[in-house]
Amino acid sequence: MSGIDWIRRWEDRNIGFHEGVPNVHLVAHFDRLGVQPGGRVLVPFCGKSVDMHWLLGGGYHVIGAEISEMAISELFDELGVAPHKSNVGPVQLWAADGIEIFVGDLFELTAELVGPVDAVYDRAAFVAQPEDERGGYAEHVIALAGGAPQLLITYSYDQSLMSGPPFSIPDEEVHSRYGGRYAITKIDEAATGGVRGVPADEGVWLLTPR
Repeated sequence: MSGIDWIRRWEDRNIGFHEGVPNVHLVAHFDRLGVQPGGRVLVPFCGKSVDMHWLLGGGYHVIGAEISEMAISELFDELGVAPHKSNVGPVQLWAADGIEIFVGDLFELTAELVGPVDAVYDRAAFVAQPEDERGGYAEHVIALAGGAPQLLITYSYDQSLMSGPPFSIPDEEVHSRYGGRYAITKIDEAATGGVRGVPADEGVWLLTPR
C-alpha cells in the first residue's frame, strides 16, 4: 500500500486495524525484550495506537513513525498533550515528554535521525508490506534500530480470500527475512476475531540479536 493510500484510509476512517485497547500480545510478552523503564522503543507505522499509551504508562520512551499527520494529531489529542513540532531532514518530528513521532515516510528516516533504539515493537508495519517489499522493509528497520531486539506480530490466513493488507506471512518468511541477524522464536500463536472478515491466526515472534 502506498503512503497516499494509507493517508486516504485515515481520512476515510477506514481504520479497522486500529485496536481500542492495548494489544494482548504486547502486554503478555513485551518484558521478554528485556527493556528497562526509560528504554527507547521504536514503533513503525504506529498510527494512533493505544499500544503507545501502554508503553508510556510503563515508563518507556516511545519513538513512532507514521505517514498520516491526522493519525498523529489524534494520538496527541488522546494523550492530552501538545507536541512540539520541528522539521528534521525530510520529515516532521512531533515530540512531548517521553514520546517522539516522526511524521513522514519511514523509508526516509535514518538511524542518525531516530537515535538509539533499545527494542522494536512491530504489530502493523511488516504485515502491511507487499511480498516484494518486505525484504527491504525488514533490512531498513534493522538498520534504523541498530539490530535491537524485536517483538513482531504476523497474521496467517487464506490469502485467496483476501489479498491484504494486512498480508498473510508464512513462518518460513519470518526466518528468511530476519534470520541473518536474529535468533527467532515463535513465542505465541492464537486465533483472532478475523482479519477483515477472514479467519486468521496471529503469530508472535521474539527476534533476539545473534
